[in-house]
Amino acid sequence: MTKLSSCAVRRFHAVSLLPFVFAAACPVTAFASEEEDRTGYHSKADDEIVVTALRRTSREDVISGVAIVQAEQLVANLRPGLGDSLTHTPGVSATSFGPSASRPVLRGLQGERVKLLSNGIGSIDVSNTSVDHAPVVNPLLAQRVEVLRGPQSLLYGSSASGGVVNVIDRRIPAAVPDEPVHLSAMGGYGSAANERMGAMAAEVPLGGNWVGHVNGSWLKTNDLRIGGHALTPALRSQALASSLLPVEEGAEEIDFAANADLKGKLPNTASETWTAGAGVAYVTDGGNIGLAYSRFDSTYGVPVRFATEPGQGQEAPQIKLRQDRIDARAEITPDSDLIEKVAFRFAFGDYVHSEVEPDGTVGTTFSSKGMEGRLELVQTDRGAWKGVTGTQFVIRDFSVVGEEAFLPKNSTEQVGFFTLQQYDSGPWSLEGGARFEHTRQSSKPDASHPDFFDGLRTFNTFSAALGGAYNIAPGVKLALNGSHTERAPSAEELFANGPHAGTSAYEVGNPDLKTERVWALEGILRANLGAFRFEGSVFHNWYTNFVYEDRTGEIVDGLPEYQVRQAGARLYGFEAEMAATLAKAGAWTFSANGLVDYVHAQIDAVGPAPRIPPLRILGGLTAASPKLDLGFEVEHVFAQNRVAAFETTTADYTLVSLSATWRPLGEDGPLSLILSGNNLFDVNARRHASYLKDYAPLAGRDIRVTARLEL
Repeated sequence: MTKLSSCAVRRFHAVSLLPFVFAAACPVTAFASEEEDRTGYHSKADDEIVVTALRRTSREDVISGVAIVQAEQLVANLRPGLGDSLTHTPGVSATSFGPSASRPVLRGLQGERVKLLSNGIGSIDVSNTSVDHAPVVNPLLAQRVEVLRGPQSLLYGSSASGGVVNVIDRRIPAAVPDEPVHLSAMGGYGSAANERMGAMAAEVPLGGNWVGHVNGSWLKTNDLRIGGHALTPALRSQALASSLLPVEEGAEEIDFAANADLKGKLPNTASETWTAGAGVAYVTDGGNIGLAYSRFDSTYGVPVRFATEPGQGQEAPQIKLRQDRIDARAEITPDSDLIEKVAFRFAFGDYVHSEVEPDGTVGTTFSSKGMEGRLELVQTDRGAWKGVTGTQFVIRDFSVVGEEAFLPKNSTEQVGFFTLQQYDSGPWSLEGGARFEHTRQSSKPDASHPDFFDGLRTFNTFSAALGGAYNIAPGVKLALNGSHTERAPSAEELFANGPHAGTSAYEVGNPDLKTERVWALEGILRANLGAFRFEGSVFHNWYTNFVYEDRTGEIVDGLPEYQVRQAGARLYGFEAEMAATLAKAGAWTFSANGLVDYVHAQIDAVGPAPRIPPLRILGGLTAASPKLDLGFEVEHVFAQNRVAAFETTTADYTLVSLSATWRPLGEDGPLSLILSGNNLFDVNARRHASYLKDYAPLAGRDIRVTARLEL
């Protein structure tokens, strides 16, 4: 377990008092809460309102790519991993390192370039460190998820150059319900992994403008059922050939033939996760202040990278993970002509996970204590001009202990200052933002690891963005934005040097990395013509000092070596989604919807970037009525033949799904029941963005039943 430095502790004590200082010192006037109105628990008017952005902003007015996934949509596509739960969103794929460790991939970018937020504050976990580390963000309790790219991502850090995924819940209530108890609950079953899950959240008025909140969730799965063999045909052939070779004296005896024949189930993918939390808030027409505690506890298996040749090892570790987290929020309106609202958010997280070997011994333990806070000053509107200015800090102390520790003990301290300004004039909208960050990355190895870098790196980065939009016709908007973003390398990219069992790789960082820089352009067309809606975007990014992992071809300690390097790179692509009403007959409405996305990424003088999702097309038909919705969906993912050195191609696949949603108490009733059949033809599908795609396919046929209740 790491300990925060004395400097960090002093900062913690100081910043943790800020919301209470604001609440006591500032007179307040009326304003609307960011997440919802005071009695807005049952309101459906905000389905297209973006709250992660500058303010409560209509999705159609945001000058960048944005997606909103409401609770009902999220429940319909819910999976144990956050990334897999969002893959029906344009431009979103997933790392899919087994069913539990799944992080979103945005426009081909993952890891450090995608910021995961919980109610606007970082997840404070180590999921950015490695793809086998699950993010500590619970989709079971989410009210909505927002995916945001472009200028507004500067509000949340330069590490959000790929985009922001914000999971929004009611951990700290922002409104007082107008009923004795407001209850949200869901439960479900999925056949592919014998998946059982349930979640509950409740808000209770406590009197005197106080409101309490409790939540809990539970998820348990068996090993994942797959639609064919675990290994690709090429690896199966390799394993079968190895099974004919004599076993060398002293070598580990591995049944290569059994590995080649493995199908039906994906070993070591069972999991169990539970969460619990409570919060309290004081809410008035003039502001709110609140505090919450949550616990996340999970045990999950990492899919085995089965050996196919002599000399290869194969490990089947389990990860035991827990996080204790405290969140605080204060929002007030000063009696000022300049500032409409002052908002403060803070979180402290104590995280630890252990990689446990099959015999029960702990191989490596990761521990991280961190805190993050942000202060925002929302300007009073000056005619067509509005904006927000603020500051943000992040402190993290991180340690890896054990026989396979590939990182030294290290600390990250970062402070940022940002502003985002908007100007609306008739059909025109303009938006500009800027962010400055100072980052300190320090490595503090102990004497047992003399090969680790021992020292300090500091970075000063500046990012800026400018965009504009024009209403070319009623309901039709054209937008263009450009940005220059600078990102300081992470501690993992700088200081790694050792074997990592979870990813079966020997990872070597580069302490001499330079600041990563990217120039980006994005064009967007939105059309809302009543019966027809469309949103499409094209983007092009030019990178300098692009950080990537290069497989060197060397084997170190029995593992393939990956070296962190830098080079220029280009990334471009497009994404589009549409929805159209085809016909109406009585109470029924018949609609069609679809999406398409594509990314092309090239590293200068190297070749294609690794793990870039290929072209994808998804289309569906729905028949909707007040009580019953029926849906049919087909997703085709094309083959990926543009691959990096030592990377294998991925075959195309097509997934077919059917669903029915029944609301027995009517359209506005509190209960909905969802029955869905996913991957009905039991296709053996592999997601190219996954490190384990050749060893761990996606789920086979999966029949799911889910109930959702909101009272």
